[in-house]
Amino acid sequence: MSNITKLEIIDLRFPTSREKDGSDAMNPDPDYSAAYVVVHTDAADSLEGHGFTFTIGKGNEVVCAAIKALEPLVIGKDTVEVFANMGTFWRSLSNANQIRWIGPEKGVIHLATAAVVNAVWDLYAKVEGKPLWKLLSDMSPEELVSICDFRYVTDVLTPDEAIERLHTKKAGKAAREQEMIDGGLPAYTTSAGWLGYDDDKIIRLTREAIADGWDHIKIKVGNGVDDDIRRLRIIRNEIGPDRKLMVDANQVWDVDEAIEYVQKLSEFDLWWVEEPTSPDDVLGHASIAKQIAPIRVATGEQIQNRVVWKQLFQSEAIGFAQIDSCRLGGVNEVVTVLLLAEKFGIPVCPHAGGVGLCELVQHLSLFNYVAVTGDLTDVVVEYVDHLHEHFLDPVVMHDGKYVPPKKPGYSAEIHRDTLERFEFPQGAEWAQS
Repeated sequence: MSNITKLEIIDLRFPTSREKDGSDAMNPDPDYSAAYVVVHTDAADSLEGHGFTFTIGKGNEVVCAAIKALEPLVIGKDTVEVFANMGTFWRSLSNANQIRWIGPEKGVIHLATAAVVNAVWDLYAKVEGKPLWKLLSDMSPEELVSICDFRYVTDVLTPDEAIERLHTKKAGKAAREQEMIDGGLPAYTTSAGWLGYDDDKIIRLTREAIADGWDHIKIKVGNGVDDDIRRLRIIRNEIGPDRKLMVDANQVWDVDEAIEYVQKLSEFDLWWVEEPTSPDDVLGHASIAKQIAPIRVATGEQIQNRVVWKQLFQSEAIGFAQIDSCRLGGVNEVVTVLLLAEKFGIPVCPHAGGVGLCELVQHLSLFNYVAVTGDLTDVVVEYVDHLHEHFLDPVVMHDGKYVPPKKPGYSAEIHRDTLERFEFPQGAEWAQS
């Protein structure tokens, strides 16, 4: 038995704005950041749980403060009891008396919940000696459903139905797991298409992506239709007619504007348009999806909870679900949304364009294929090629695919010297700027 003794909270920021890494139409100068949590225990082996939620710089301190507000709900908890009742633990944070008012289940407090929940899952997986994707995949349908909160979504999926659907996927689990170990998880790259890159850099990075085996490439748009057409023409000429090309507008358009804009880009045979409008506008997404077909709508990095996801699925508003490992309330709520997506037959292609998100979503997507869907049709997981060197267990890519992680945990742990160097504002990287 061990108890949680402390939450170490770190405001971690990387100066990615200096090179325009991560730049898009809505966020031209992001500093990729993490409200980072270390869960300390009194266990003899000194195992720690590491987790975080992703931001882009300013405001990261607000999320850290929200994590601090959750600390009294975590300190003193018996880890054995927590691990045996992860659904109860999640509800205790997401529905905490009084704190719930500043959500509920959305915004800064939900980001904070994700950081704490992700850290506890990392600790759980380490205690079990398994990578998180394997820990989840090895759970029975009943155990998986017990970690989920079905409140507000039982009109489309009940716990009993979820259990039944998971049981139908049990056949072939071992084969699918081995398939992933042998061949890897399909991915796409965004690294060549940041909006702040000049044409020469786009061409160089696109050619490097092709040489590295990438068949799906995404670029940022929304900075003016003429400029976007020019950049899309450059990339389509480089990748040829057979590779998939996707665009991401990062919410810059109104509904009618999005429809008109995307129609002007249709000559480039786009596979999807991502975040065409406000993430909260379910009916707007449905209208866009209807008008721009056969181009499909993708969204999810700022979809804040399972209730909004339910409505997107119900209204046939999206063709791809881009769940975010830190925008939702951590692993528990992600699993709930994966179950909903499977029910509606929507492929899940997680958002990973941020520090550490690739490390996390590989686990979620591997689990989703092995235990939830058994189907890789139209599934590609985002990959961005920066900041991985700061992680103890960074992602490994081969021929445009994620190689399943083997080390126990959620692959969330960052080197201690990185935490010290990039802590804001006192870290060496910031003190000198």
